[in-house]
Amino acid sequence: MDLTFSDATEADGEAVAALRAGAASSLTARFGPGPWSPPARVAALRLGTVPGRSCVRVGRRDGTVVSALRLQTKKPWAIDVMRFSSAVRPLYLTDMVVDPAHQRLGLGRAALDDAVRMAMAWPADAIRLDAWDAAAGAGLFYERCGYAERGRVVYRGTPLIYYEKVLSRVVLERRGGC
Repeated sequence: MDLTFSDATEADGEAVAALRAGAASSLTARFGPGPWSPPARVAALRLGTVPGRSCVRVGRRDGTVVSALRLQTKKPWAIDVMRFSSAVRPLYLTDMVVDPAHQRLGLGRAALDDAVRMAMAWPADAIRLDAWDAAAGAGLFYERCGYAERGRVVYRGTPLIYYEKVLSRVVLERRGGC
């Protein structure tokens, strides 16, 4: 599989927004309307990348963006840190998406592996995230990828499951990216 990962640039904004919109449409068609239904805006990509604090990573297959995720140091509103392990430098993974036409081919797992490499180089000692506690949620996928469930909550009417991957306490030398 020819899959490469890199930091997204502003030029990738439309491709990432289209990827998110396609995934939202696919989930809505399969599971009905839900918090996964609103399509992403290109502006959300531009506003969410701050060197040293957040980045968007994209996966490309044959030059086409087929996956994206955001890593950030700022805690998302829906996260309750009391549910997680003690961490000095956690990163929060949000906005993960894989092109529906390329799902179940290992791209999501590869994207999470890339996120771990980036987190270790950041340096961070944990990756935290939430997933919808619904049929459209990716909780089982995160568990299969080694993320541990840390709790279930309802945030603004949306049931969520918290997941975490605690990283090695050995911090690797920063190697670029993000």
